[in-house]
Amino acid sequence: MAYEINGESIEHDEEGYLSDINQWTPELAGLLAKDEGIEMTDEHWEVINFLREYYEEYQIAPAIRVLVKALKKKFGPEKGSNKYLYELFPYGPAKQACKIGGLPKPTGCI
Repeated sequence: MAYEINGESIEHDEEGYLSDINQWTPELAGLLAKDEGIEMTDEHWEVINFLREYYEEYQIAPAIRVLVKALKKKFGPEKGSNKYLYELFPYGPAKQACKIGGLPKPTGCI
């Protein structure tokens, strides 16, 4: 299974998570978001970039509870809430945002 972008084939697992996170690009994120039914805005990118930085630092994709807490600490209570994240990523903020961001499936997600 692979995504096709710019003449390149990028492998992914059965759920759509990249096999090699180093192959991620912002262009691929746009394709993944479209597949998820999401039109990317600055707010979406803010969460995606935050997740990618978090992963780079801790080598783990955070579960939703950890993500909410970390976003609240960095951006304040308005953006660090389940409600806000589910408005951006309705099918599970941690799972959907990690997939679009080219990261592995978060720990603790079914």
